[in-house]
Amino acid sequence: CAADLTLPEGRTRVIDDLRDRGLVVDILVNNAGFGSAGEFSSLPRQLEVDQVRVNCEAVVDMTSAFLPEMVHRGEGAILNVASTAGFQPLLAEAVYSASKAFVLHFSDSLHCELRHTGVAVTALCPGPVRTEFQAVSGDPADSVPAFRWRTAEDVARAGIDGLSRGERIVVVGWPNRI
Repeated sequence: CAADLTLPEGRTRVIDDLRDRGLVVDILVNNAGFGSAGEFSSLPRQLEVDQVRVNCEAVVDMTSAFLPEMVHRGEGAILNVASTAGFQPLLAEAVYSASKAFVLHFSDSLHCELRHTGVAVTALCPGPVRTEFQAVSGDPADSVPAFRWRTAEDVARAGIDGLSRGERIVVVGWPNRI
């Protein structure tokens, strides 16, 4: 179900579509997100607002839609894709790093809050991942040393493994953990 997650009605469409199909969400992966690069004062206002809507608001909305059912069943898992950017403010990526800090702290809080419910919550914090992210955000990929890059497959595997072990936060790659 393709939908614009910047819009509440887009998120509702996804939620309703899943329910209309009779699907039970056992594992929720909040992976939608995007970034922008440049001085905040020069970036398009709507782009930055939409970034918060997708990176933060959609995570809260989708989690809120499916978490109560997981708690009621006494099982389930939520993997929220944050970023190593969530651990510090980034020059020329103010909204992105702030939004990922939100996802990191939101996930961390839920992990603790839900520890006795049978529902696992993990924040996945990759560093640079070889995807179209840099091209879309306008962030120059050549500014990151080659040894810090990970593949999407490696990041996904680390996230799934960490979630299955009940880890609170998964930072992918030894250079990023340092």
